[in-house]
Amino acid sequence: MLLKLSWRNIQRRKRRTFVTALTVAFGVFLSVTFTAMGDYSYTNMINTSARMGFGHVTVEPQGYNASPALDKRIAGTEEISKTIARLPDVERTASRITGQAMFSSAAKSVGGIFMAIDPAVEGPDINVYVGSLVEGKAPSKPDGREALVGVKLKEKLNLGLGKKFVFTTTDAHGELISEVARVAGVFKTGVDEVDGATVILPIGLARTALGYAADEATLISVFISDHRDAGKARASIANAIKGKPAEVLTWSETQADLAGHIAVDQASNYIYQFLVGIMIAAGILNTIMMGVLERWREFGVMIAVGLSPIKLFAMVLLESLWLGIAGLILGVIITTPWYLYMKNTGLDLSFYLVEGSDISGVLLDPVMKFRLYRESVMGILTGVFFLTLVAGLYPAWKAGRVNPVDTLKDL
Repeated sequence: MLLKLSWRNIQRRKRRTFVTALTVAFGVFLSVTFTAMGDYSYTNMINTSARMGFGHVTVEPQGYNASPALDKRIAGTEEISKTIARLPDVERTASRITGQAMFSSAAKSVGGIFMAIDPAVEGPDINVYVGSLVEGKAPSKPDGREALVGVKLKEKLNLGLGKKFVFTTTDAHGELISEVARVAGVFKTGVDEVDGATVILPIGLARTALGYAADEATLISVFISDHRDAGKARASIANAIKGKPAEVLTWSETQADLAGHIAVDQASNYIYQFLVGIMIAAGILNTIMMGVLERWREFGVMIAVGLSPIKLFAMVLLESLWLGIAGLILGVIITTPWYLYMKNTGLDLSFYLVEGSDISGVLLDPVMKFRLYRESVMGILTGVFFLTLVAGLYPAWKAGRVNPVDTLKDL
């Protein structure tokens, strides 16, 4: 009975009810927009960063993350990789060697970093450099001398396809070594700092030059299907390789700058969501409170004929809930076309972004798109229902305290 009665009550002032529902719907629209933008951009940045070196989860020597050095390495990488690959949610693994080096040509010498990979294992799906080729081709043999160089580094060293260059670094024993490589391809990530100081080498060449054994590397990059499961994957991997002299870290630990940026951005997003919530709650509170004041004597009559204050309280609270449901349905109707367009097409913001804009070395996607995780949807739905109930508490409490004697004495 109270459900039907409360539903009829909010239909008494259809225009006011519609305006309030529209306010809730607009709040849902804004909430979905802010949340979907964050879910897409964070996922895109994390996955791109993972493909740039460390993966979503990294297996590396003890202390390597705090103090990287080429004398710190993992042995038995092939066995460890096979063990990890059998775990659920793990999609790919890749053994890599990373370090600092000096790159020299007849024209110039430039300091930078190198990453040695197995060309037979790594493709564009897990290596952003292989997927960003603008000239030439990726190395084909793990023990060859073919290398990829960034487009800016190519210009600095005055290199071309097929040209040789020398990289100099310290080996596993701290000795200075030099080796020759040949440019097989040129990549362009769009981040000047990366394109101007990064070289991709075959892992066999790096192992020989550094004095590594055939199954040694500085790290094993692990790629999982969902970056949100990185903590769970780390625990599974650590348990699977228990006893090995290595530590397992998630992307938020190996890429702390990016994790910090995301945390700050999420905090800002929560503030926006809070302000949107206040707008929704204020709209519902205003509508319900006006309805209560208009029906003050009516409530007195209802209590006088036997309706308990508790039921009157529940009826007004249900009116608030109905307004929230109506606003949520209207919000879904308004938001769905916008969400589908942004999910499938997006907005090209390249006109507003400086070329090569990046965050913590990760290139920003100039096309803004939407993505909503299940927990984000549940959070929005739960938030709307919670706000509608909170907004209706005071008017419902006020209605439940109606004194029938005071309201009816002037009749």
